[in-house]
Amino acid sequence: MKIIGTGLSGLVGSRIVELNPGIEFVEISLEKGIDLLDLSSLEQVFINNPDAPAVLHLAAFTDTNVAWSQNQDKSGSCYQVNVVGTQNIVDLCKKYDKYLIHISTDFVFDGTKDGKYTEEDSPNPIEWYGETKYFAEKVILDSGIKSSILRITFPYRSNHDSKKDIVRKIIDGFKAGKLYPQWTDHFTTPTFIDDIASAVKYFIEHQPSGIFHLAGSSSQSPYEMCLLIADVFGFDRNIVVQSTLADYVKSLPEGSRPWQHNLSMDNTKITSLGIKMKTLREGLEEMKKQLEL
Repeated sequence: MKIIGTGLSGLVGSRIVELNPGIEFVEISLEKGIDLLDLSSLEQVFINNPDAPAVLHLAAFTDTNVAWSQNQDKSGSCYQVNVVGTQNIVDLCKKYDKYLIHISTDFVFDGTKDGKYTEEDSPNPIEWYGETKYFAEKVILDSGIKSSILRITFPYRSNHDSKKDIVRKIIDGFKAGKLYPQWTDHFTTPTFIDDIASAVKYFIEHQPSGIFHLAGSSSQSPYEMCLLIADVFGFDRNIVVQSTLADYVKSLPEGSRPWQHNLSMDNTKITSLGIKMKTLREGLEEMKKQLEL
């Protein structure tokens, strides 16, 4: 099977490629000389690959701090890549009858919910990165094309040369014997990237439509995450110091980007398809096995 894909060299995309050797991925990237914002060169990929039934769209501007510095600037790289680039992909999927798998984010929510977010909850982004990703979702939904929107959350994996995720940053902190104070009042749902790769294969093969929370099966604070990492990898729990997001926000200068307090995500809908999503402990245990090989 042949699939057109964007963002395939990134933290998530490269692992999807690694774990799906039976799929031929046709890469759209600047490295391949193809710009998401250059509609003519982008279209040539679609023309050259009429036998590719689907497009996997991972490419995005994801630096939340830089995005905030561009807040409401539609000429900035965050909006251009996340919204205009997605619009180009959508237009071509419509023209050439391709199924779109679009990777979105938990940052489309405001983080004020008491409990886990489901696909039925209305997005309400509070910072520019999340807002542009929500705009992209609306572009897809308004287009009427056959598509799925997969919201992924704090992805982590065993190895990746060019970028370290939150879990491996914490592991490095333990190895160095020094960690930043860890928040107890901020909640996220880390997701093992190998599970994301398996789920993407399912979506390519079955082409379900709709919005799905492609998230792990446990949510916790950074403090609880550090304790779990210490337990699984045998690090010293005593170097984990508690702090709060509330105190951190108070220390920020006026005009700093806002933070979501709770980004816990419910994955009932995705698991109802038979897709297994690991808890953080399960993901860490698998990660440890892979690192020991």
